[in-house]
Amino acid sequence: MRTGIVVPARPGVDELAAQAEELGFSSFWVYDTPMLHGDPFVALALCAKATRRIRLGIGVTSPALRSAPAAAGAFAGLNALAPGRVICGVGTGNTARRSLGLPPVTTSELETFTATLQDLCAGRTAEYREAGQARDIRLLHTGGHVNTTDPIEFLIAANGQKAAAVAGRRGTGLISFGLLDPAAWHALHQARRQPTGQPRGTQSYVMTALHVLADGDDPHGDAARDATGHIVMSLLTFAAENPAFAERLGPGERDAVHRLLDRRGITATTPARHLALYPGYLERIAAADRDLILPSLMDALTLVGTRDDLLGRIAALERAGVDELVVQPVIDPSAEMAELAKLTG
Repeated sequence: MRTGIVVPARPGVDELAAQAEELGFSSFWVYDTPMLHGDPFVALALCAKATRRIRLGIGVTSPALRSAPAAAGAFAGLNALAPGRVICGVGTGNTARRSLGLPPVTTSELETFTATLQDLCAGRTAEYREAGQARDIRLLHTGGHVNTTDPIEFLIAANGQKAAAVAGRRGTGLISFGLLDPAAWHALHQARRQPTGQPRGTQSYVMTALHVLADGDDPHGDAARDATGHIVMSLLTFAAENPAFAERLGPGERDAVHRLLDRRGITATTPARHLALYPGYLERIAAADRDLILPSLMDALTLVGTRDDLLGRIAALERAGVDELVVQPVIDPSAEMAELAKLTG
C-alpha cells in the first residue's frame, strides 16, 4: 500500500514535504480548516517549489469555505506550480463548518460544487449560480498562470454511503478520516459503484494516526495516547456537540464526552461551544486530556501495534480496496516520518 503524510498548514511544511519526498512517500497533505490552521494553498505552493515528485493534497476543501471560481483558480494555479501532482479532496465541511459553529453543507451542494470544480479545472465551461442568478463561466487566464491540461485528482470525503454515491456519480476517488474497518470500506466501495459501475482508475485514501510499539510497550500508554489522541479527540469533539451521535456510543465513550464538555466549561447546547471545543484540534493533545483517549477509540480509529500487527491491519485495509494510508505525525513529525518509512518501505 502507498503511504502519505498529512499535517496542519503552517510555516515549515515545505521542509517536511521535501523530507517526505526523500523518504519515498507518495503524497503530502495539509488540512483546509481556516479557523484552525494556516492557508493550504500558501502552504502547498511552498511545498511545490521544494519538491519534484510527491503529490500534494488538500484534505479537504468544501463549498462552505470558498466559492467555486475562487477554489478553481487556486487549484489550477497550484497545478501550474506542481503539474499533475495536485489532489483535491472535497467534503461537506464537517470540521471547517463546525469550528464556525455552523453545520456542514448538504451532499447535493457537495456534488454541485465538485462538478463545477472538475469542469473549471479542466478548462471547460461550467454553470455558476449565485443569488438567484446563473452564468456560464470558465477560467480566462492566459499564459502560465494556471494549468488546465495536467489532470487534478479529485476525491470525495466520505464516511457514509450518500457521499460515496456522489463519488460514483462524479467519477472521483474516496477519502475518509479514521475509518479503519475493512467492512465499512467494502460498503463505501459498493455505494460508489452505484449506479453506473465503479469508475476506472479511482483511488481510495484513509487518514489516521500510527504508533509503532516495541516489544513490551503498553499499547494504551502515554506515548501511544500522545501519538494518536488527536484522532480520538476529533470524534469526542464531534460527539460533544451532537447529542444524538453521542447516545449511539458506549457507556465509557459517552462518559468521556461528558467529561470533555465539563472540562471545557460548556454543554452540548452552549451557543458558542465551538470556541471552547476546537482550539488545538488535530494537534498534539494536552497531557491533562490523556484520560479522554480511551483504548476502545484508539483501537477503532488509529493504528497502534507492533510492526507485525500494523502490517497485518494495513494489509486488511488494502484487501478492502484502500490504496493509500495517510498518517498525521504530531509528536516529532520528522522522526515519525522516518519511522513510518521504515515500517512500510
